[in-house]
Amino acid sequence: MGVDEEARDVEPCSGTGTALDAADPRGDETKMKRCQQQSHAHHYVPQWYQRRFMLPGQSEFFLLDLHPAVTVHHGVSHKHRDSFRSVPKRCFFEDDLYTLAFDRGTSDEMERWFFGKIDSMGHAAVSHVADFQGVTESVTRGAEKSGMDAFRDLPAYMGAQRFRVPRGLDEIKTRAAWQDDRHKNNVLTALASVFQSYTTMWMEGVWEIVRARQSATKFIVTDDPVTLYCKLVFTSEWRYPNDVNLKQIGSRTIFALGLDSCLIITHLQLVRNPWSTPTEFRENARSYDQTMMALGSIQFGRELEESEVLRVNHILKTRARRYIAAAKEEWLYPERHFPTTEWKNLDDDWFLLPNPWKVQFTTGLAAGGKNWAWARDEYGLPPGDPRYQDKKRREREWQTRERAQREWAKKRLGKSLAHIDKFWHDDVEDEIMKDYLRGEGLLPPEQPPGTSASQGA
Repeated sequence: MGVDEEARDVEPCSGTGTALDAADPRGDETKMKRCQQQSHAHHYVPQWYQRRFMLPGQSEFFLLDLHPAVTVHHGVSHKHRDSFRSVPKRCFFEDDLYTLAFDRGTSDEMERWFFGKIDSMGHAAVSHVADFQGVTESVTRGAEKSGMDAFRDLPAYMGAQRFRVPRGLDEIKTRAAWQDDRHKNNVLTALASVFQSYTTMWMEGVWEIVRARQSATKFIVTDDPVTLYCKLVFTSEWRYPNDVNLKQIGSRTIFALGLDSCLIITHLQLVRNPWSTPTEFRENARSYDQTMMALGSIQFGRELEESEVLRVNHILKTRARRYIAAAKEEWLYPERHFPTTEWKNLDDDWFLLPNPWKVQFTTGLAAGGKNWAWARDEYGLPPGDPRYQDKKRREREWQTRERAQREWAKKRLGKSLAHIDKFWHDDVEDEIMKDYLRGEGLLPPEQPPGTSASQGA
């Protein structure tokens, strides 16, 4: 069930629902009784996350059922209504989705405690990342610790969100050949074990937080919020519940953070060589391995144009299982407002690709202290591995990366530009790119002091 005007909703004592009133005059005993009351309406897209996609003062969504039910009465088919107005409490939930069954009864501990902790962690992380303006800015605002926590916690939350939705649960069930309800406890137990399986590759990707503040259309929310897009994995090839493989070089992770912010994670190998075969596996694709992330290299501040926001929404809608919601009804139909919906051509102008001029050509990361040391190359390979800092591979990637920089500069000419942390000399790469464009005759010569000619925002 994704929407129900008569939904039962006993709010659990967790981040998945409304928190208990800390000033409840009835005392701790009454609160404990409320906590002991079992919840049944389990939101697979948390209510706090849904509210991030509402306009100020708004209390209801416009919700679209992509596959409305059809009933037959006296031989005549009747299609159910496909659009609704509804509140977050009655959207994106199923009764007893996370209820564990035992011989002597049932328990909502999975919903109450596991997802309670996950959602509490995710709520803070999503809010911080959505407003991220660089590590230096976080330090200036005294938010350095919360920033570190956010970028550690967000991948874990995204992983849980990825598998907690009906499609994710069905994927676990299918892969384990658990085809009936007798294995529901096993599926939920497996979810708690595998939800961080994407974290390593996400942390090693190139992160960009794009904005839609200047677009009339804003981002939508779907019943499968953590979305994978690969231009060569077509809609006709999907076999529910299986999905695009994150290990593939061309698989982008798109996660809308709210009305006007969206996280896009791209494999480094694709940034260095956008002409890579999208369906081949990236270098050292793996799960559950220790890794590090340079927060100063996260790109932020790029404003998407209207057509680009529409294309993101089209990807989100196409990958949804059944339900999508938006603050305005017209946002539910992005395909009506741009020239082509052909899957492989949606990113022809590389609008999903982060700025390759601002992606450092690093050899990896290293850390150490008393009696310990840790090192990995840029693909997470340890010293001693025969592919560690492979010179031939890096020479090839240096050449394709320079070609990608030049092509990206031409494709994105006049568009808004992303920033990286001030510590990394954000403006230097912009000037180098502009010099290249001037040499190509695509920008006017540099202006004397007192005048300016700039590209993008």
